[in-house]
Amino acid sequence: MVKIDTPWRKSVFFVSALMVSLITFSLAVFPKEGLEAAKEGLKIFGWIVLPSLLPFFVLSEIMLGLGIVHFIGVFLEPLMRPAFNVPGVGAFALSMGLAAGYPMDAVITAKFRRSGLCNRVEGERLLAFTNTADPLFMFGAVAVGMFGRPDLGVTIAIAHYLSAFSVGFIYRFYRQGQTPTKEPNQENQKGNIIRRALKEMVCARKEDGRPVGQLFGDAVTDSVSTLLMIGGFIIVFSVLVRVLEEVGVVKILLPVVEWILKRIGLNPSLSPALIKGFLEIDLGTMAAAQTTASLGDRLIIASAIIGWSGLSVHGQVISVIHETDIRIAPYIIARILHCLLGGIYTYFLLGTVKVIKILPTPVFYQSTGVLRRWYLSFTQLLIVIGFLIGVSFLLQILSRFRLVLVENKELKGKRNK
Repeated sequence: MVKIDTPWRKSVFFVSALMVSLITFSLAVFPKEGLEAAKEGLKIFGWIVLPSLLPFFVLSEIMLGLGIVHFIGVFLEPLMRPAFNVPGVGAFALSMGLAAGYPMDAVITAKFRRSGLCNRVEGERLLAFTNTADPLFMFGAVAVGMFGRPDLGVTIAIAHYLSAFSVGFIYRFYRQGQTPTKEPNQENQKGNIIRRALKEMVCARKEDGRPVGQLFGDAVTDSVSTLLMIGGFIIVFSVLVRVLEEVGVVKILLPVVEWILKRIGLNPSLSPALIKGFLEIDLGTMAAAQTTASLGDRLIIASAIIGWSGLSVHGQVISVIHETDIRIAPYIIARILHCLLGGIYTYFLLGTVKVIKILPTPVFYQSTGVLRRWYLSFTQLLIVIGFLIGVSFLLQILSRFRLVLVENKELKGKRNK
């Protein structure tokens, strides 16, 4: 049962009820516009989101059930714990988020929390920095499709990922006193890492216990159910944005947003893009690309919108984590940080646009075919996991080397005495 006894909760309840009532009334007044927006949202879901994310959803569930994620977590603990203060398995959520985009990271994090692979605070830390756009969106949809400049994808992607990792590093200090989740490799740090990883994978498989056939069936059922819920959010927010435009809410907010943009030195003509991007990422970035403002200003606003990711994505994340105890407030604060840092990093990277323009651009990201998207996403996933494991191994070797040096110094000190 939801409690609405506090003044804050009462306010949220009444505002939500009023907004839903007004939107419903507006749909009755503008049925044609609402139907067109719903069709557009359904098209985006059916042609892009569903075929692109379904394999990742299914495979992530199977990999958890087979213990493969636990296996990877043992290797990546030396990297993820010092850098972001999260368990090693968090690298799997990061990798899947980088490869598949929104809201893949939220799905993985929610599964981790339900499986006990992370505590609540660690889940909130993970959700804060793994919520990223996939390269296909930034290189293909934004740089090529919206700006018509494939070379801009590099600048947008670098700014986006730098700001995401910055948020992750900032959030490593979030509730630092919280007792961390017991890692699989804490019981025997001196054992062979491959043996420990295999042992952890076998233990996880035994704990799951489902036959392979049932595991596959459950993975498909759960994935389709989650994706249908995400599709519903995409359609609803497509209609919401159109209704707000029709009733004039966007025009009412324009003067306030224009004043803010003038204060920070950006072109006020980007105000509609910022308002639309607050609600939905695709509409916002498209509006930013089509304005008459300078290229630098358009890129800054587009990067900020991609970092924020829109209320539509936030609604999807909330729907995915609602059965866990992960709180949404830290996630929203992280998105604001990501938005601000994305714009700031883009501002400092504007000088690289001319340099990148003369370099070979990744034109293969222009392809929109489903098979092509699968190939690129899975390739990116393998590259990211391989890179993270390599860095983790390097850190482990350096830590052991430092430990040997310390022990040698202690032995020399005892001999001198």
